[in-house]
Amino acid sequence: MPVVPTNELCTSEEDLQGQIQAQGPVEAQLLGAEAEDASTPLASFPPDSSSSAAVDAEILFKQAVNVMTAELLEFLLHKYGTKEPIFQAEMLNRVLRDNQAHFPVVFRKATQCLQLAFGVDMKEVDHREHIYVMVPTLGLTLNEMQRGGQSIPKAGLLVTVLSLILVAGDRVCEEKVWGALSKMGVFAGIEHCIYGEPKELLTQVWVQAGYLEYRQVPYSHPARYEFLWGPRAYAETSKQQVKDYLHRVNGRRPRFFPPWYA
Repeated sequence: MPVVPTNELCTSEEDLQGQIQAQGPVEAQLLGAEAEDASTPLASFPPDSSSSAAVDAEILFKQAVNVMTAELLEFLLHKYGTKEPIFQAEMLNRVLRDNQAHFPVVFRKATQCLQLAFGVDMKEVDHREHIYVMVPTLGLTLNEMQRGGQSIPKAGLLVTVLSLILVAGDRVCEEKVWGALSKMGVFAGIEHCIYGEPKELLTQVWVQAGYLEYRQVPYSHPARYEFLWGPRAYAETSKQQVKDYLHRVNGRRPRFFPPWYA
């Protein structure tokens, strides 16, 4: 199970809200989270006469939270691969250990990462014992199709492409897709630490699975290509579900959505 490098994580609200057209690579979005509420104990620091000391303390705190979040993320991805239920007590005792007071923030950041980068949601199935299972975002079942011992979920990229198609008016030219994905650190023909070779996923694997259609733009010379939703995408999710998901993730209408989106 690969470890997500902690030095490639970020904490700004804008990275979370810019899910599709982010300012940095996908790895840098993994721990993107909304700004912490200054009134919560986790974001509060003892008063200090020196403002620089307070700033240093805050930086150290955020770094420590990132490290804890990366460790929890690695634990959750392992659980995803083994398909085991996830107990809150196990997360506290095996991962957080002496830092259990930070669990609410760390857990939220890790689950946001799972949703955005990996396309996996955490679902609590036992509210009394706090037991969770991991389910595909939007009900997409492509994670069940992975082969070769690969256990890293890749649905996050598919959700992004389906969203790009939706906001473009049900079809989007290939150039625009790669332009948007390049802002996330995902490039055609270049191996990605999460998604592997993305062009193969988009133009072959997910086309063969029925999630995407990849076809030549009619009457284009030289030939240009475009993406559309495939029949399996329509069968497993809906445009409204994708819209609801984007509103939920972004907290507001994404800046790059066209005016007719509502």
